[in-house]
Amino acid sequence: MVAATQSPLVLGAMMFGTRIDETTAFALLDRFVERGGVWIDTADCYAFWASDTGLGGDSERVLGRWLAARPGIRDRVRISTKLGAEPVEPGSWPDGREGLSASAVRAAFAGSLDRLGIDRVDLLWLHQEDRSVPIEETVGALAGLAADRFGVSNHPAWLVERGRAHARTIGVRPFDALQLSATYLRPRPGTLPPGVVHRFGVLSDEQADYAAEHAMDLWAYTPLLSGAYDNPTKPIPEVYDHPGNTARLAALDAVAAEVGAARGQVVLAWLLSRGVRPMLGGSKLAQLDSAFDGVGLKLTTEQLQLLNAAEQSSWASPYAQH
Repeated sequence: MVAATQSPLVLGAMMFGTRIDETTAFALLDRFVERGGVWIDTADCYAFWASDTGLGGDSERVLGRWLAARPGIRDRVRISTKLGAEPVEPGSWPDGREGLSASAVRAAFAGSLDRLGIDRVDLLWLHQEDRSVPIEETVGALAGLAADRFGVSNHPAWLVERGRAHARTIGVRPFDALQLSATYLRPRPGTLPPGVVHRFGVLSDEQADYAAEHAMDLWAYTPLLSGAYDNPTKPIPEVYDHPGNTARLAALDAVAAEVGAARGQVVLAWLLSRGVRPMLGGSKLAQLDSAFDGVGLKLTTEQLQLLNAAEQSSWASPYAQH
């Protein structure tokens, strides 16, 4: 495999080993590296809702077997995984999940390393908040783990700040990345898009401002609305049906026609222009190639101004820049 220039695209491995068979997963991973992809994202709970056992771990196992089957590939990719959302037993989610106590964090991380077949990860995420445990306890447990960086997904900004403050107090590396749902369209206030099950799962103005102020990475899951931007058989979810998005879709159509690209590709390029790293969870090589072409698009200043003006037409953008 000959690597291209490094790409900012993240490959989401959520359905590997369940709805995406191992042969297809390996082909996607190989193509991802060929196109210059670096970051691969998974979680210890993926994908418990689609597995035969009702528990997660399949995605990490497939990634572990791929890493083992490709000598030297570990030096070319970065692995991120998440913990805290695995069911305690089949059928117990969401009330019965492992959570973020010190003992749960240590046990979950050890399991992830074992399934991945590696001795450390490049980025470890807290998958979703756990109000039953002080964030200080969780941060203290992270301090001893073999991870180069730490991030949070589906947490309110105030809790992220509290965790970062404690990390500085005890002299360990604070969280430096946020992973949330984000796309060009905006859901109606008070609603959650399909696939988002956490009340702080959609990137808000406050979270984006906090990340910008503290130079934190922003990762966006479901940026393409599971293909709804371009697949006529997948309607755009009803939570995005409002006048503000009518203007956004018109701007998106205009720019896509001008550059000769699909709407989803323009969305990916727009997210990158706002400093947001998009994550792709597709199951086909053509989807992966399309996403790489999208993040490679260079939109003009005028095109970005058109997209931004429409995006901000009905309420403040969550991607405001400083």
